[in-house]
Amino acid sequence: MNAETTPPAPSDATEIPHTGRTACVIGSGFGGLALAIRLQSAGIATTVIEARDKPGGRAYYWEKDGFTFDAGPTVITDPDCLRELWALSGHDMADDIEIMPVMPFYRLNWPDGTNFDYSNDEEQLFGEIAQLNPADVAGYQRFLEYSAGVYEEGYVKLGHKPFLDFKSMLKAAPALAKKQAWRSVYSMVSSYVENEKLREALSFHTLLVGGNPMKTSSIYALIHKLEKDGGVWWAKGGTNRLIAAMVKHFERIGGTVRLHDPVVQVHTLGNRASEVETHSGWKERFDAVASNADIMHSYKDLLGETKRGKSYAKSLSRKSFSPGLFVVHFGIEGTWPGIPHHMILFGPRYKGLLEDIYDHGVLPQDFSIYLHHPSVTDPGMAPEGMSTFYALVPVAHMGKLSVDWEEMGPILEKRILDEVERRLIPDLHGRIKTKFHYAPRDFAMDLNAHMGSAFSLEPVLTQSAWFRGHNRDDVIDNFYLVGAGTHPGAGIPGVVGSAKATAGLMIEDLLEK
Repeated sequence: MNAETTPPAPSDATEIPHTGRTACVIGSGFGGLALAIRLQSAGIATTVIEARDKPGGRAYYWEKDGFTFDAGPTVITDPDCLRELWALSGHDMADDIEIMPVMPFYRLNWPDGTNFDYSNDEEQLFGEIAQLNPADVAGYQRFLEYSAGVYEEGYVKLGHKPFLDFKSMLKAAPALAKKQAWRSVYSMVSSYVENEKLREALSFHTLLVGGNPMKTSSIYALIHKLEKDGGVWWAKGGTNRLIAAMVKHFERIGGTVRLHDPVVQVHTLGNRASEVETHSGWKERFDAVASNADIMHSYKDLLGETKRGKSYAKSLSRKSFSPGLFVVHFGIEGTWPGIPHHMILFGPRYKGLLEDIYDHGVLPQDFSIYLHHPSVTDPGMAPEGMSTFYALVPVAHMGKLSVDWEEMGPILEKRILDEVERRLIPDLHGRIKTKFHYAPRDFAMDLNAHMGSAFSLEPVLTQSAWFRGHNRDDVIDNFYLVGAGTHPGAGIPGVVGSAKATAGLMIEDLLEK
């Protein structure tokens, strides 16, 4: 396997004074690239090493038969957290990528035919709520006040702050307790609204970061405030083009990207990471190393030769991990202006389905589908007169669900497409031009995702903040984490927030001590 390194910096390169310090970021997902940009902007010569042939981590993509398929993520919120990465060196994100507003944010659909369009257009949204239950309009307004409060405490104050010791957790505890953080999102939503469909509409968001609405802390209700203020966006050309823009900017300010060369070991000397070694045999010494790889892979494999790696991997193995995902990508004939960019097709069950996925580890006959239709916003994602889709269902990870995905994959794919055909697109099977699926086994093989988990550690209160992987390791004092496995967690704002927290530590450790 030949390593590929980036070409010379483009002509619009920005000269940033070099501090003489060096850093390595393992993995080029959103978190890894955001961290690398922050370090390079601070004058720390940074190298990003990516195992796969394209940057992006989970934000990988495929081009097949003229269709562009993003692996995910697909929902962009809080674009200001991304713009900040360019502003650090006096640049404008808009010069490298166009982001487009998505309205409605989501259309929710139930088996009885009910539709609910969710957005931040208050008048329209109140009308949607009133159709479900007029009495819930006032309850929703109170829920939004609650969401604003947890947004302030959980995102603004704590989202970019590293939790390095238990004392920092204790300081945050009173404010979180005041917001009843021990209650689940679903429980909190239910205290404000009565209609079951509306309860589902206001609690499903945690599934987009790997959390069970019945168990995930009510702090995650902050997502509603995040979306209300910042909107929901799409990067023209796909999420992959946002990744490409981040890489372009990172190279512009002097960073280096090494593709298609997996890191196989982080060598240590005493309590310091000393050298990074890749599959090709390439080795390099760095002043600091950060991993955007899967947290279990980082400790069990990359630090597997060390006492710390072995002991922390053992500790991680006792934690609960988020579910896997099964995704069907398909390109079809025809355009579908009546199907919005994001849809949730709820199944006949909600709580019972979540129990099957998170607790029982079975593959149920029913499912809820997140349907992504980017070509309705961005026609260039498909050939003319055609459409790009993906249909995603959460499934138990491979530690709980023992199925042969080689055998089950085509069966589940057909069941999902049958449901989309029945509810939305007549003659879907006859219109398909290309299709393929991506299962937990693929997450495990391509991304070293522990047990095929799609979002790393499950976002429950006992695995949040200090209880999550620490932004700086407790023992190897120049080894850091960024991404879904560390604070604050999964999702684009989450991992970009983790990059801000981790960069603050690294810059202080490398430049100010």
